[in-house]
Amino acid sequence: MTYLDVDTLSGMAPLRVAVFSLGSNLGDRFEYLQGAVGALRATPGLKITGVSSVYETTPVGLVEQPDFLNIVVVTESTLPSMVMLERALAIEDAYSRVRVVPGGPRTVDVDLIAVGDRVLNGENLTLPHPRAHERAFVLAPWLEVEPEAELVGHGRVADLLAGLDATGVRRRDDLRVE
Repeated sequence: MTYLDVDTLSGMAPLRVAVFSLGSNLGDRFEYLQGAVGALRATPGLKITGVSSVYETTPVGLVEQPDFLNIVVVTESTLPSMVMLERALAIEDAYSRVRVVPGGPRTVDVDLIAVGDRVLNGENLTLPHPRAHERAFVLAPWLEVEPEAELVGHGRVADLLAGLDATGVRRRDDLRVE
């Protein structure tokens, strides 16, 4: 099935806010995050409008692994959602992301969380991200960048975060991704 992100009246893709969550828990975690943000910044048709502070987080699910560094990057783009997903996967590939164990350790993880108010249940892409509303390591940095943000189908990010245990999410003021 093909999905087109096009405004049917103008024939142009609308400018939308797209939210990416980035994480790393192997190797030089900070450098991987910095490099992934640089790669997003270099993406034609994608403009970064905000980068959160760095958060150190305990793993979710498979807990026998190193802690993560996480950030959220907010962008504006007219790119189709699938193109943004392909870019995220290409960035992971560039940093040798290996998928051995679901939820396992990784050099870098680049997740497309939301694209405007788009709702999509495709074979390769679900928007908004199906578990974003349950993840304090996504919501805390996103709230920092966009205090009024809403996650389509779930509500205000602030309210979602308030309902979660965020004790494993610690802001690292000594680190700043540019």
